[in-house]
Amino acid sequence: MTVQRARGLGAGWRLAGIGVLVIGVAAALYVAGRVHQPDYSFSLFGTNPVPVKSLLATVALGLTMVQALLALWMYRKLPVAAAPPRQVPATHRVIGLVLFALTVPVALHCLIVYGVQLTSPRVAAHSIAGCFFYGAFAAKMLLVHSRRLPGWALPAAGGTLAIVIGVLWYNSALWYYNGYRLPF
Repeated sequence: MTVQRARGLGAGWRLAGIGVLVIGVAAALYVAGRVHQPDYSFSLFGTNPVPVKSLLATVALGLTMVQALLALWMYRKLPVAAAPPRQVPATHRVIGLVLFALTVPVALHCLIVYGVQLTSPRVAAHSIAGCFFYGAFAAKMLLVHSRRLPGWALPAAGGTLAIVIGVLWYNSALWYYNGYRLPF
């Protein structure tokens, strides 16, 4: 067996392990949310948490767009941009940390107050996407620190996180801003 082929097999096992992590974290959150008895009296954001959570979700969506642009710049995929300055990777990491920190209180509130609910397609999509987000985030953090995986893995994980943030925002903040109904 060639060294290149052996490395490819190792990378495949690493990717499979990271995939199991994604599913494991998402499944653990899903099960915890399903067995948890909702506590509608808990409030992290006052008597009407929806406006605050919608604002935080909108900020998270905006930061996600900035993250995507910074990542494209780092990988030199923006055709009109020059080579990124040295500060771009550090800025990407700091914004990622802020983005993650913004999501934690919102997710904590959702998990404690509502748990995982499947009462309507919108609520089910939001609950499942919320569980999946933290599994995908854990996977991305592992991918960032691994130099022995295929080059497409990290951008795929980052893109997946961006899409999930978009789904979460659509099913929550946009729903609120649009008069408690989805536009489509």
